[in-house]
Amino acid sequence: MRSDEGAERLVAEADLTDYDFARMVPMRFAFKRKDRTVSLCLSEELSIATKAAARAGVPYQRFMHHAIEQAAMVGKAGLKG
Repeated sequence: MRSDEGAERLVAEADLTDYDFARMVPMRFAFKRKDRTVSLCLSEELSIATKAAARAGVPYQRFMHHAIEQAAMVGKAGLKG
């Protein structure tokens, strides 16, 4: 896709019935600037598990950021009640 117009035309005119979305994986895009640095000491076991996630195609820092973000959302939901 070389332009917004091309993307809009695809969405408006494309016959998407030929596509199999059953194995579609949602993507997250980070738009907020990350201006804080955190240093962690991990056990060897946790470090190995984190690197295993990176080998599965997820960069380890993104994996850790996502895990922290999910924990924060759970904590925030618990504070609402």
